[in-house]
Amino acid sequence: MSEHRHPQTGQPIGALVDTTPAQRPGPVTLQGHYGHIEKLTAEHAAALWPAFAGHDEVWTYISADGPFANQAEFAAAIAKRAAGSDPYAYAIIDTAGNPVGYFTLMDIRPEMRVIEVGHVLYSPLLQRTPLGTEAQYLLARYAFETLGYRRYEWKCNAHNAASRRAALRYGFVYEGILRQHTIAKGRNRDNVYFSILDSEWPQRKMNFERWLAPENFIAEDKQILRLSAMNGVTA
Repeated sequence: MSEHRHPQTGQPIGALVDTTPAQRPGPVTLQGHYGHIEKLTAEHAAALWPAFAGHDEVWTYISADGPFANQAEFAAAIAKRAAGSDPYAYAIIDTAGNPVGYFTLMDIRPEMRVIEVGHVLYSPLLQRTPLGTEAQYLLARYAFETLGYRRYEWKCNAHNAASRRAALRYGFVYEGILRQHTIAKGRNRDNVYFSILDSEWPQRKMNFERWLAPENFIAEDKQILRLSAMNGVTA
C-alpha cells in the first residue's frame, strides 16, 4: 500500500483517484472462443432446466435460490433473476447455442467503482470446461474495460471450498473472512472475500488469454499451461 500525505496536516492518507462513476451493466453479448455470454432472459429457463435438473448440489451454497422441485419453480426463479437490475444476470452459452449456466454482476456501486461477480451457477455441462473459465474472463474484462470499475469482488460461503479454489485460480486475491456475515436459508454464513483491482487486471487478463488460447489445449481436458500456476497458486 503506497503512502500519501495530507497536504496540510502531513497525516498518511490514500491516493487521489478518478471519481467519475462507473457505468451500470447492460444487455451486451460478449463473444469468446468457446461460447459467449448474453443477457439472461426468462426464455433461457426451458433450456437451462435439463442442465440443472437432478443436480441439487449446485445450490447448496447459493444463499437464496434452489434447489427446485420442478421446472415451473425453476422457471419462476429464472424469470425473477432475469428481471433484476442488481444482481444483473447473464446466461452462459456454448458453441452449439445451448445455455449451460448463468452468473450475475451484483452489489453494484458505480460511485465507488466497485462491483461483484456472484450467483455463479455452473451446471455440470459447464464445470471444468474452457468456457467456464472464459465466461469469467469475458465478464471481468467487461467490468474493468467497458464499465470502468476499479474493484472486482468475489465472495462465497466459507464452507464452499470449490468456490474458494476457483477465485484463487482466476487471479482474485484473498482478503479475509467476515464471520456471521449473513443468514442464508436459515443457517449461519461466514463470507470469504476476494478481489481483483484495476491495477492488477492487465496481468490477470494476460494470464487468462494465454490459458484460453486454443494452442494451450492438446485436448479439451488436457492443458499445457495451468491458469492457477500463472496466478501464483501453488496448492
